[in-house]
Amino acid sequence: MFVKKKVHLIGLDIGSRTIKLCEVLEKKELRTLSKLGMVNLPQGAIVEGRIKQPEVVANAIKAMVKDLKVKEQNVATSIAGYCVMIEKIVVAKMSEEELSNSIQYEAEQYIPFDVADVNIDFHILGDHEANPNQMNVMLVAAKKEVINEYIDVLEMADLNPCVIDVDVFALEKVFEDSYIQEEKNVALVDVGANKLNVNIVKNNASDFTRDVAVGGEEITREIAAHLNCSFEEAEEIKLGKAAGRMAQEDLQAIMSSFISKWCGEIRQVIDFYYSTYPDNEIGKILLSGGATQTPGFVEHLTVETSINVEMFDPFRALTIKEKEHDPDYLSRIAPQAAICIGLATRRVDDK
Repeated sequence: MFVKKKVHLIGLDIGSRTIKLCEVLEKKELRTLSKLGMVNLPQGAIVEGRIKQPEVVANAIKAMVKDLKVKEQNVATSIAGYCVMIEKIVVAKMSEEELSNSIQYEAEQYIPFDVADVNIDFHILGDHEANPNQMNVMLVAAKKEVINEYIDVLEMADLNPCVIDVDVFALEKVFEDSYIQEEKNVALVDVGANKLNVNIVKNNASDFTRDVAVGGEEITREIAAHLNCSFEEAEEIKLGKAAGRMAQEDLQAIMSSFISKWCGEIRQVIDFYYSTYPDNEIGKILLSGGATQTPGFVEHLTVETSINVEMFDPFRALTIKEKEHDPDYLSRIAPQAAICIGLATRRVDDK
């Protein structure tokens, strides 16, 4: 999924409602946060991971690059959703070169798309636990037409797309950089406007992933229906920027119903993981994505799963210059910035 080899990259997380940009400068082993910005997109610009209004998206990126005075043009971005398939598979033990030559044949057994329509990548996880003649492989396939949409919009914004990543792996990257993994597994849960990703990490490698098509826009749409108002007005009410437009108890009831739904989805994913890997205990859930900041989410998920739940802090391994970045602001937007920071620390030769 790599396009052109460069070293220093800007991380650009293009979400359906918000675009996040991050630049991390690395000198020796010290990583410093250089640039960080966010800009909102109008509803309908990106729908279910597909860029419907490329000029609108490109112009938003251009404006943010100009506002942040970003000079670097080489970019890493990521995709997610139904256009991406991630599967842990078992194959006969072989070298990486041999697997590279046979991966298309192996992939045909698992990919629900025509293999001619996807880009395929893989990562060898190690020997199979029960059979020394086999090995575990993480298989990734992404639709070419979606990748091309993101490449085109970046080029329209006068940027050079170098890496097309996947959201769950960008998040896993910043987790590996920022947290010391304990003996128990960690579930990385990201809930955005229209998607929920769960990536269970074991020994600093993805062990299990699932995507669910739910997210924060469900609350916005419900508020809009309840008040018969526009999507934009409903979004303001949801974010607490339109006091008095809706009774607080009604707003809380709507939020609570969707929080319960999301937590139920997460619990089902975790239950399925436990049924598949009964000996693998999850010790912690780390939350990222704007929707996870919905009031009551952490508390409800803790009760639903009986697992310790924390908000993801992607800044903990970075050097922060307080004269350039307000610590209070970083603390507020930390869960939303996680994928973006993971992309900003990517290098083209990463796997």
